[in-house]
Amino acid sequence: MGKRSATAMMRIAIAGAGGFASLLVQELSRSAYAILVLSTREHPEFEENYDCQVAVVDYTSLERLQFTLQGIDLVISTISGAEQLNLIDAARRARVRCFVPSEFEGAISHRPAAGTDPFDNGSSTALAQLQHWSSSRQYPMKFTVFSCGIFYERFAPGGLQAYDMGLTCRIRNQGDYMVDVGQGTAEVPETNPQGRPVQITMTSAVDVARFVAAAVELGIDEWPNEYRMRGTRMTAQRLHEICSEVRGVEFQVVTRPYDQILQWLRYYEQVGDETRWHSMQHLLQTANGRYTFGDTNLNNDVPVQPTNFRQWLYETWGPAE
Repeated sequence: MGKRSATAMMRIAIAGAGGFASLLVQELSRSAYAILVLSTREHPEFEENYDCQVAVVDYTSLERLQFTLQGIDLVISTISGAEQLNLIDAARRARVRCFVPSEFEGAISHRPAAGTDPFDNGSSTALAQLQHWSSSRQYPMKFTVFSCGIFYERFAPGGLQAYDMGLTCRIRNQGDYMVDVGQGTAEVPETNPQGRPVQITMTSAVDVARFVAAAVELGIDEWPNEYRMRGTRMTAQRLHEICSEVRGVEFQVVTRPYDQILQWLRYYEQVGDETRWHSMQHLLQTANGRYTFGDTNLNNDVPVQPTNFRQWLYETWGPAE
């Protein structure tokens, strides 16, 4: 009972005001937490709809950030790059108890080594910084990464952009990643480096927010360095098959063997086609297992029943007219 009371009194800061931040605010505001949204501009809709506070912040000012974070127990970040690095530093100075970085897609152990990740955007530096502060003898700040694989919303009408998500991932639009459900086309990796079918783990952004809110109820002091959750796990081939079945149309599918992906990457780099290079790089990262994991350590610990991909796809798209 004591832990629940302490949890209920927590103050939680959510950095960012985009689509995923809105989902987090919506879920966390259902409980008794005091929610503070950190944004670079005014957002009266948060205060009106969710009874939370909004602080307009300048992520380049460590002193002001530190002042804003005084008394905060948990920071959940949906920002990245230099802004997140400054936020981590300010949170540590303000003696925040726990920090959740903006690292939701893909398990940590399945990412390329620091310095070789084409999608890093300060991610490895942020994780190294958090690891350092978590082991500090004086005022350590815990951190936890919530890994969910791929957001279902990548395959939604309009893609991540329609949900005000994925600003820095460069594959925000419908069809940018593997499957264009609306156009009935797909370009997928066929095999991993070992010649086995490529697996992907996926979860809807709505369910990820629900998982995070449910994990808060467990008590942040008990959190591991990484929570893994999933809604669905399947092969890349099964992904486009389900899309075809739900839409009721035959998809035009291009499957890329692993060696062919590498060849196309070299070609697009040589000709300077940055858009296609990034698209092919995402196929390579998927083939290398960046977005898959078999074991989870959050699904069974919280009362969240995630939507499976087929159900989400049917509710989002439905059969073609």
